[in-house]
Amino acid sequence: MANEEDDPIIQEIDVFLARSLLEKLYLFQYPIRPASMTYDDVTHLSAKIKPKQQKVELEMAIDTLNPNYCRSKGEQIALNVDGTCTDETSTYSSKLMDKQTFCSSQAASNVSRYAAAVYKKGELHLTPLHGILQLRPSFTYLDKADAKHREREAANEGGDSSQDEAEDDVKQITVRFSRPETEQARQRRVQSYEFLQKRQAEEHWVHLHYYGLKDSRSEHERQYLFSQGHGLAENTELIKSPSEYLMMLMPPSVEEENEKPMAPSNVLSMAQLRTLPLADQIKILMKNVKVMPFANLLGLLGSGTDPTAVLRCVQQVALLVQGNWVVKSDVLYPKDTSSPHSGVPAEVLCRGRDFVMWKFTQDRWVVRKEVAAVTKLCPEDVKDFLEHMSVARINKGWEFMLPYDEDFVKKHPDIVQRQQMLWMGIQAKLEKVYNLLKEHLTPKKQEAQSAHPLLVSGEQRVNMAKAKVKQNYGQLEKEFQRQKAEMKSNDSSAKTDVPNIRIKEEPVSVEEPMDTSAHEGLNNGLVNGLHPAQGSMDPVNGHLPGGCIDRVAQELKAFVSSTFKKQFVLTLSELKRLFNLHLASLPPGHTLFSGISDKMLQDMVLDTGCKQILVPFPPQTAASPDELKVYALWEAGDTYDQHRQVLLEIFSKNYRVRRNVIQTQLSQECGEDLNKQEVDRVLK
Repeated sequence: MANEEDDPIIQEIDVFLARSLLEKLYLFQYPIRPASMTYDDVTHLSAKIKPKQQKVELEMAIDTLNPNYCRSKGEQIALNVDGTCTDETSTYSSKLMDKQTFCSSQAASNVSRYAAAVYKKGELHLTPLHGILQLRPSFTYLDKADAKHREREAANEGGDSSQDEAEDDVKQITVRFSRPETEQARQRRVQSYEFLQKRQAEEHWVHLHYYGLKDSRSEHERQYLFSQGHGLAENTELIKSPSEYLMMLMPPSVEEENEKPMAPSNVLSMAQLRTLPLADQIKILMKNVKVMPFANLLGLLGSGTDPTAVLRCVQQVALLVQGNWVVKSDVLYPKDTSSPHSGVPAEVLCRGRDFVMWKFTQDRWVVRKEVAAVTKLCPEDVKDFLEHMSVARINKGWEFMLPYDEDFVKKHPDIVQRQQMLWMGIQAKLEKVYNLLKEHLTPKKQEAQSAHPLLVSGEQRVNMAKAKVKQNYGQLEKEFQRQKAEMKSNDSSAKTDVPNIRIKEEPVSVEEPMDTSAHEGLNNGLVNGLHPAQGSMDPVNGHLPGGCIDRVAQELKAFVSSTFKKQFVLTLSELKRLFNLHLASLPPGHTLFSGISDKMLQDMVLDTGCKQILVPFPPQTAASPDELKVYALWEAGDTYDQHRQVLLEIFSKNYRVRRNVIQTQLSQECGEDLNKQEVDRVLK
């Protein structure tokens, strides 16, 4: 209050908005003029404008009688430009540089905050500016001088040739027809600098008539700077609330708006996002996140948002895949756009991405080669599609990145049914475009959309095979007894062949059958799918004859050696997984089915030249004990053995190491400087 009393209001001024010259008033900014140039009524010789580009050219006279004007320099410039001949096309008819051309450029792209003000009789009249143009000297006359110089040189060279030829030599002309222009080539041509310059040059100049400061026409036009009516109806733009009036006085600049982010997480703040309509919020979120459960989408939109309205809006920009919402392809690839990798138009990209989305509605897994073979798109485009909605898994393919949202499917069966109908329509279109085969249309899992897809590991496959053998035990036992009876009746040798099964027999007692219940839960209780016979010395509970043990050890050693030559470092968990996959690929009756324990596998790893690396994992790790046991091939016989051993020693002291520390230690221990490619090879 004290400050207001010290600074009292001494006068109130009414402000009026004049609209007569709206979108017609420009502000010209002239350069600092030399002493030989005056801006009076007689200096403006001509003016012309290109309205669309807001480009102006003014031709102004130079006072050649001014003592500061250099006459010799003006004559030299006129001679260089026009030569010795004077005609209508001459730039300087007086053989002196007596005029100067000024060309304009836009001083500001947004002039909505600028206005011209006139104060008269206690009233301030404002007229918004349509443009602010800065005038700079144009030196096109120098280009004309260079052109004249080249013409004179060409004329001198042509004068030495013979003038006696009555007619020119006949020359052969090759006619070429241009190929039809593609859509991509047309877009590149339209966006090129040369095309834009040509478009600007095609706009015709509009010649203007200049009126001086004291001319009656100028006096008449200046009256339009005043508001024609002082009533409230004529000045409703100035009747605003305080916040609106402040926004009119200080609107955000274009530069500030360009610097603001435009999408979530890294382009648009959540506070700005929630000021947009609900449909725009959902579109921006889905365009940037690409795959999202419905619960997460509601959480991002804030409390109080109507779920029904969200469901209605999200169906316009996304499709339902495994209970989750995936952004539509035409939202990511709008019309008239193309691929940044291959230049393929947006329509083809949308079809390819729709095929990937449709495949994920049928199965959890998608193979990249299959997608590329069907869509005929480049690998980069296919990889982009898959990265939008899935995660790559080694030796498996691409898995959908989110789990099946069973809660949403149960709560909204009507939405699920509607989305299934949409996918049926999309499938029909894809069948016509890609000529899909029956193998592409048949889902690999029958309940891909109604339940969690079942993933079967290699170990589970082995257990399933053993369980199947146990189910067929009765039939196999009868067949075995029949074969044994035939063997005894014929006094054959101890070994007998069963179809697809090789069993070693020893003299046994036939008084009482052997109790096999003790071996039901053991992996070593089955040999080639059959239980051992009564009193037999064949492998039971891991006890194998000497020759069989040697064969099992050889097969196991071969597997371990080949595996570690391909992958130099493995955890026990990963090694067991690879061994189960190896077992699943073997034919029935293979020696490795005799039963391999974890201890046998670890001993064989150490026997093949590998070492256990005691990596100091953090105590709070969630890894299993088998994942904490790390084995590495110590010597592979290549040039990187020493580097690999140094690297393993480093990881035996710390489970996480910086790259520069690794490179420094390798250089110190090996006595040579390794480049980036060599370090990458060792790390790989």
